[in-house]
Amino acid sequence: MQVDELLKPFPIKEFHPFPRALLGPGAHEMIGPEALKLGFKKTLVMTSGLRGSGIVHKITESMKYHGLEVMLYDKVESNPKDYNVMDAVALYQENKCDSFVSIGGGSSHDACKGARISVAHDGRNVNDFEGFNKSENPRNPPHIAVSTTAGTGSETSWAYVITDTTTDPDNPHKYVAFDDASVTTLAIDDPVLYYDCPVDYTAQCGFDVLAHASEPYVSRLNFEPSLGNALRAIKLTAENLRQATWNPTELSGREGMMYAQYIAAQAFNSGGLGIIHSISHAVSAFYDTHHGLNNAVALPRVWAFNMPVAYKRFADIAQAMGVDTHGMTDVQAADAALNTAIRLLRDVGIPEKFTDVHQDSYSKNRLGKGPTKFYEQAAVIKGDDEDIDRITRHVLGDACTPGNAKECTFETVRPVVAHCLNGDLDDLLS
Repeated sequence: MQVDELLKPFPIKEFHPFPRALLGPGAHEMIGPEALKLGFKKTLVMTSGLRGSGIVHKITESMKYHGLEVMLYDKVESNPKDYNVMDAVALYQENKCDSFVSIGGGSSHDACKGARISVAHDGRNVNDFEGFNKSENPRNPPHIAVSTTAGTGSETSWAYVITDTTTDPDNPHKYVAFDDASVTTLAIDDPVLYYDCPVDYTAQCGFDVLAHASEPYVSRLNFEPSLGNALRAIKLTAENLRQATWNPTELSGREGMMYAQYIAAQAFNSGGLGIIHSISHAVSAFYDTHHGLNNAVALPRVWAFNMPVAYKRFADIAQAMGVDTHGMTDVQAADAALNTAIRLLRDVGIPEKFTDVHQDSYSKNRLGKGPTKFYEQAAVIKGDDEDIDRITRHVLGDACTPGNAKECTFETVRPVVAHCLNGDLDDLLS
């Protein structure tokens, strides 16, 4: 049964649990003792490397100090690929490890979740587990996820996102796997680790948070336990993202975004997402662009698309973002929410459409970087009719799309995708 068929006829909604978590300045110093408590002996650390920060070295040396044996896989890529996961699985199995630690943002955590699922099934290809609870063995190695960005909330959620580059190498597919067995054993969020995060990356991750919070708030799932967290995360993002971006070693902004991303993930964990994420997945599948950047570009367009079926909810979002909506109708307040989001995007310096993104436009850009032939050739975002069509098709097949506030068809979504690629944000301003 397709996911959209599952959403419509059944009124029963499922709450997905969160892992235990340690949050606050200095929390990362607890990794060694916590790992010992969980029975870790020989651990595979999965990370992108976080080169230039010293974070991985510090944490692995601390783990060794506490008597843990550490193996390191530091080749996780942005938008983690299936081969990243399977290379890590091979290293884990060859060295007879018994546990995982992921250090980084959503890419490291997601790749690690996929590796754990694969290990639990004797090294089966991670792509076999696309979909909802496809794993058959609920027991997999324990996992501590240490976040160095305020963005995805992957350390909190039951989802992980992988790019399948092998099933059809000429048509990569980025998918979401939802699996209760993938939830981490322990999440560690320490805002001090965010200090080394580049300015533009901080801003992009912050819009990932705003997408995570706003989509469940207007989702057709309408999951009541998610709504309060969603609004609170929107408020925290509006209050703290500018500070976190432009004053990166100011603790208050970093800590505010830490909590924003953590509770936004709790909101979408059971409350669902929508086509902000579906568009993001599609664009990064074809161009390897950063997930947070993609969400930032898509967010204003998708808000405008969804507002006609959720004016009251968007009016609430406006209030959470600090708009004085006294005397406004719901439609006027919803428009104010959209204007406020665009102002925030511009204030933190994010590109406004996908064709504005080029190889030097942000620090984590992978346009044309490879390592596969497909991504070497995808060095420029085309934005032509063929591009719009393939992205739209990918959106309609994405697992996040059925939760979108407004019904999605090829004819209704294609103009949204076209505007994301080529449109002017001023067209959306009231």
